[in-house]
Amino acid sequence: MKKYVTLALAGAMSLTAWAANAADKVTLQLKWVTQAQFAGYYVAKDKGFYDEEGLDVEIKPGGPDIAPAQVLAGGGADVILDWMPSALATREKGLPVVNIAQPFKSSGMMLTCRKDSGVKTPDDFKGKTLGVWFFGNEYPFLSWMSKLGLSTDGGEDGVTVLKQGFNVDPLLQKQAACVSTMTYNEYWQVIDAGLTPEDLITFKYEEEGVATLEDGIYALEDKLDDEAFRDKMVRFVRASMKGWKYAEENPDEAADIVLENDATGAQTEKHQRRMMREVAKLTAGSNGALDEADYERTVKTLLSSDSDPVITKEPEGAWTSVITDEALK
Repeated sequence: MKKYVTLALAGAMSLTAWAANAADKVTLQLKWVTQAQFAGYYVAKDKGFYDEEGLDVEIKPGGPDIAPAQVLAGGGADVILDWMPSALATREKGLPVVNIAQPFKSSGMMLTCRKDSGVKTPDDFKGKTLGVWFFGNEYPFLSWMSKLGLSTDGGEDGVTVLKQGFNVDPLLQKQAACVSTMTYNEYWQVIDAGLTPEDLITFKYEEEGVATLEDGIYALEDKLDDEAFRDKMVRFVRASMKGWKYAEENPDEAADIVLENDATGAQTEKHQRRMMREVAKLTAGSNGALDEADYERTVKTLLSSDSDPVITKEPEGAWTSVITDEALK
């Protein structure tokens, strides 16, 4: 009997190993560190949604020194997450990245300002120092300043740009009147540091008419010519969107799954659960398919700069519905 159980166990283990080897491998490069911003992918992996699609998905965290497009170009990932301004600028510079799905429907980007800096409306930005993220995240800001007619070279008639690290210290230390924040992350860091909502005024890019698409899924154009790769991407997008919808409906569980995957141990339950609830507002209404009107709005915003446009011409072939058309059947 013991021998039979041992043989059966060995058979089951070899079957499991065969299934793992048979699964198609997909490597996803995140735009930033492990956090609820990417909950849908971690949920899809944890709940077995990728397994159901015959996929073995590796999720690579990002960080301040990691440019997803460079990882993609170097063969370190099959698919990446990026903001569309960065992706379109990358494409114009010669790396043909293509948006294959768009889980985020709304933008979470804001400028958060101290009221005691004298900023009440965007007209008050003139002459102020504003904290701005770079590494591709500056493009929506530059387009907004161009729309306002404000130079980013400093002086009384423009704004002084402070190259902001991925923290809110310049606002807390009064080095800047405003800093870049996301509705789901840095804004709450300001609150947790002791300032109150009454101490602040926020300007959401969405409400200022300069919102651009964030956290889209991108792959290389030539890869999409391969039928086997397209099939993998269809399954990847389908499972990922299943993960996102589960995360929207079960935010606390989704946040806990993210925490389980945070190898650094830097995240807290309070912050991740709060972040997940805010992120769910941005993915709500998306089934993964890119809305062409949202794409056109993003392109128009990026082309609007007279002095230093993010992109200089209408992109061609920058997105495709081929993957989501099949994934959503």
